[in-house]
Amino acid sequence: MLETADEIQELQALLDASFGRASAHLRSIMTPERRLSAVDLVDQLTGIAVLDVATVTATGEPRISALDGHFLHGRWHFTTDGVSPKARQMRARPSVSAAFTPREDYGVFCHGKVRFLSDGMQEFDDLEQHCLRTYGQSPREWGEQIVYLRIEPSWMVGWAMGPEAA
Repeated sequence: MLETADEIQELQALLDASFGRASAHLRSIMTPERRLSAVDLVDQLTGIAVLDVATVTATGEPRISALDGHFLHGRWHFTTDGVSPKARQMRARPSVSAAFTPREDYGVFCHGKVRFLSDGMQEFDDLEQHCLRTYGQSPREWGEQIVYLRIEPSWMVGWAMGPEAA
């Protein structure tokens, strides 16, 4: 776990504010006892998560694709090919939505803006080290154009139900 106490507190404030702005329908599904706390998220979101990330084309058409997501410092991080359509879309229009739904009774959803990370930034270095531990190699070994990204969320919720929820 890389999260500091301040990062966990910031994530909890984001979760609380997001549920506070949620629709009545969403609140009826994600009742208080089903909501995941910041501590739950950082404890449960370790390793690789198949993260569905939605972007928008220049003509306003939605595009969604799955990638390896990594939850570090209370934020989603990922890498992708820097010349891919997804990367081009995120450079031009950094607003994204992301969803992690590994099963029917668990989900983490967020909206925010993507930030491209640069070599030498702490977030870049943390993602690089995490990938080395997770994959046994650096994403830089996957190609010359690999980019490192982080979603700066403006809205995030997490929920779980059922016996495996805890």
